[in-house]
Order: sequence, then structure tokens, then C-alpha cells
Amino acid sequence: MNHTVCHFEIPADDPEKLIAFYTKLFDWKANKWDMGGVDAYWLLETGPEGEAVNGGLMKRQSPDHVPTNYIMVESVDQYAAKAQELGAALLMPKTEIPDMGWFAILRDPQGNPLGLFEAKVG
Repeated sequence: MNHTVCHFEIPADDPEKLIAFYTKLFDWKANKWDMGGVDAYWLLETGPEGEAVNGGLMKRQSPDHVPTNYIMVESVDQYAAKAQELGAALLMPKTEIPDMGWFAILRDPQGNPLGLFEAKVG
């Protein structure tokens, strides 16, 4: 498996205004998605499925909430453990996204957020 960026998230103080910015600037499409537990989440289509890395935009959760890239991995559990052995700190433990897979968020040794994503197979 290639461990590539498979998703990104952009936090916003005013999501509607930031969505207008990105959709007008790059012609991205934004679709509101009910994630449950999150005020609002918009899926961002940056290009055709399979040809582009798509992402999400959400209400900023805290003042230090910054953009996060998610890397595709075979096992969130294994890569989260390995990242922690290499000096990362776990910020959000493995969490399920129904019908899609699982994710976790860590802080790398230099303080940057790092998302891991494991797709549900079958």
C-alpha cells in the first residue's frame, strides 16, 4: 500500500464564508454531511473521484485547531503505536466513521497534526 495523503481537513471560524472562498477560488464543490457530534461538516470535492485528494471543512474546534492531512494506512492501531514509539503524541484515539473506516489523530514530534485513516474493507 502507498501511504499517501487521502484526505485533508480545514477548520474555519465561519465555515460558510470559507466554503464560499474555496468554491469560488478553485471551483471545488462543497456538500454538507451529517457526521453526528460535529456542528457541521462539509465534504470538499477538489476533482473527480480517484483523480484528486478530496477533503473536508468544519467549524474550528479550538483556537489551536489547524489543517490536518490524513495518510492512508493498513492499520490505524499499528501505525498509531509506531508513531508514538517514534515520538508522536496521540490526540484522538481510533474512531470509527460508519461505513467508511477508522481514523486517529496524532501530533508529530515537531507539533504538527497527523491523521491516520484505515479504510473499511468489504
